[in-house]
Amino acid sequence: MSAPALRTGHVGLNVTDLARSTAFYRQVFDFEVFGEQTDGDRRYAFLGRDGTLVVTLWQQSGGTFAVDRPGLHHLSFQVPDIEAVRRAEATLRGLGVQPLHDGVVPHGEGASSGGVFFTDPDGIRLEIFAPTGADTAPAPTQGAPTCGFF
Repeated sequence: MSAPALRTGHVGLNVTDLARSTAFYRQVFDFEVFGEQTDGDRRYAFLGRDGTLVVTLWQQSGGTFAVDRPGLHHLSFQVPDIEAVRRAEATLRGLGVQPLHDGVVPHGEGASSGGVFFTDPDGIRLEIFAPTGADTAPAPTQGAPTCGFF
């Protein structure tokens, strides 16, 4: 008996300010809001594209993302090509978000895949990458995957 096929569903993220995070994720990822509750004690937003739920935001946190605790390491989004990564980088810079490396970088030394690495308003580490085209820059982390240590 084989296990049924699995696919990652949506990802739920705790945020400190629902309005700020909803605006950020909509601008950076071009998400639409499928549903939300913006007042009261239980604030949330369901975000996605093309009828598919991708991210849910839950306003139930304080502080910033703790990279020194067990849990989510980073959230990665694949786009079709390196030009889409470059457009995302331009959007980020327009929002005042500084990428964590020097712009678009490969996933590792000799890799063609790669992207832009950054954080959301709560410090959650994010990546937008393409499968090819990032080999025009040096890998920022020697001896380890770029997405592992940022």
